[in-house]
Amino acid sequence: MNGRDRGRPPAPDSIRPFEFPPVETGALDNDMEVRVVRGSPFPIVTGMIVLRSGETAVPEGKGGLAVLTGNALEGGTKRLSSRELARELEDIGAGFGVAAGWDSTTVAVSCMADRLQDALPLLSEMVRRPAFPAADFERYRAQLVAAAAHRRMDPASLASDAFARFIFGDGGDYGRPLGGTEVSLGSRTPADAHGFAAARYGPSEAALIVAGDVEPAEAMSLAERDFGGWDRVIEPGPEPGAPARCPQRAVHLVHRPGSVQSEIRIGHPGVARSVEDYFSLMVLNLVLGGSFSSRLNLNLRERNGFTYGVRSRFSARRGAGPFVVSTSVDNAVTGAAVREILREIEGVVEDGPTREEVDAATSYMAGVFPLRVETTGQIASRVAELVIFDLPGDYYRSYRDRVRAVDLDQAAASARRHIRPEELCTVVVGDADEVQQQLEALGAGPVSVHRDDDEAVP
Repeated sequence: MNGRDRGRPPAPDSIRPFEFPPVETGALDNDMEVRVVRGSPFPIVTGMIVLRSGETAVPEGKGGLAVLTGNALEGGTKRLSSRELARELEDIGAGFGVAAGWDSTTVAVSCMADRLQDALPLLSEMVRRPAFPAADFERYRAQLVAAAAHRRMDPASLASDAFARFIFGDGGDYGRPLGGTEVSLGSRTPADAHGFAAARYGPSEAALIVAGDVEPAEAMSLAERDFGGWDRVIEPGPEPGAPARCPQRAVHLVHRPGSVQSEIRIGHPGVARSVEDYFSLMVLNLVLGGSFSSRLNLNLRERNGFTYGVRSRFSARRGAGPFVVSTSVDNAVTGAAVREILREIEGVVEDGPTREEVDAATSYMAGVFPLRVETTGQIASRVAELVIFDLPGDYYRSYRDRVRAVDLDQAAASARRHIRPEELCTVVVGDADEVQQQLEALGAGPVSVHRDDDEAVP
């Protein structure tokens, strides 16, 4: 025996020092930004094109077009077929990925550092000269249509989509599924993708990020070689707009006959990524429902046994995305679960978090941050956020200090400023015959019942 008391857990150690690698910033003559991050213990590099154009730039009635266009970039270029493109990427051992969101589209390749000079020309070709051949385009379109059909049948997706429709007003950007619907995708053609790429993909609204084992001077030279001749002129994209539909409490019950569980979504429009007190709000959200030890999870899962898990989230975008609490419970406890969620939300706004909760949340956020920037792809994605959301260049170098600076009063103020209990919209997808009376008895707002195939809000 060494004298240790094995009856109690060891005290946590101090947070280890960590510094986000410095970001070298430059620009080409065509106004395309270039950001280089040298910081990898391995000879690996990621090259990523960030296009400041996502689903908020899609014309009305064509939801999903930004996602479809991004996915279809893998279908080949004007020089290479999809098979030839895949073969060239495979020959240099490069991984490829596209991600289209509300605010941006990112296209990335990752490879060994000595193959970057071969990978960047392929990345450039995919973005600058996509072909969108009919057969390949139809394959990607059919995949998105199938995914949209699946969302209508999946209770969790159905609840999330219904929640978005109910909290955002007509004509808003965020009131529809990110990947589109069967209707909005049904008539899309390669011409639509060509038109979107021509209108939205250009150097003045793009940035090249190179992260990994690479010298900044080499990365800038390759950027000039592969992107310096890109001379397309495009206008900045529209600012996202997502007005609130109804600033008062309401309950919407989407009737799904035979369901034995209820999918619950409760919230309202939240904040934009540029909100001044972002860090204190994220700390506050960890206390409410953003971690396993949150108030919501300790209540609904641990104390009451209503659910396997419940989460709250602020989806901060360039515009004000949703604040939402999400969970699923048995029919018999649907009303009780909604009541407890509302009680926890009201409580954290009225009384604020405790000092112990804030200390635990800031320690967690600061502690896990290095784990989320371990790979060149993760680092490139973080730098992409600087571009997309116009964040300062040293944002992540000071990230942990700013997290640890959040105090009790700041977290409490963020709760009062950004969570509005009087405007909470409750959406439940479940069997109305089983849960309607429970919801009506809560007094959480008028209860409206909808069919599970409703696409429009009455």
